[in-house]
Amino acid sequence: QVHVVESGGGSVQPGDSLTLSCTVSGFTLNYYTIGWFRQAPGKEREAVACMNNRGNANYKNSLKDRFTMSRDVAKNTAFLQMNNLTPEDTAVYYCARSSHYSRCGPNKDEYDYWGQGTQVTVSS
Repeated sequence: QVHVVESGGGSVQPGDSLTLSCTVSGFTLNYYTIGWFRQAPGKEREAVACMNNRGNANYKNSLKDRFTMSRDVAKNTAFLQMNNLTPEDTAVYYCARSSHYSRCGPNKDEYDYWGQGTQVTVSS
C-alpha cells in the first residue's frame, strides 16, 4: 500500500529557511519521479520541483535559485529545502509520486499518489 507523508511545515519570518520532508512507503523512492507542489489560498495547485529516478531535478523557473530538492534513498525520503522565504511562498505544500519514473514535469495529472500536505506560512 502506497503512502506519501509530508512534514516540516510551519510558520517562519521572511528571509528564513525551511526544509520539508516527504517520506514514502509501499514503493522504492528512486524507482519513480517525485514531485513537490503547492497551493496558496484561492489559487491553483502549482508545481514547485520534481526529481526523477536518476536523481535529476527540475524546478519552477522563478524558484530555482531558492529551492533545492534532494533525497535520501535509504530513508525513502525526499526533501525540499527552501531559502529566503517570502510571504508569496505561503501555501500548503504537497508531495506526490508520479506514474512515471523518468519524466519529471509539472503536470499534476501524471501524479497518482499524494500526501495530505503541510502548511508553510511566511509572515512578519
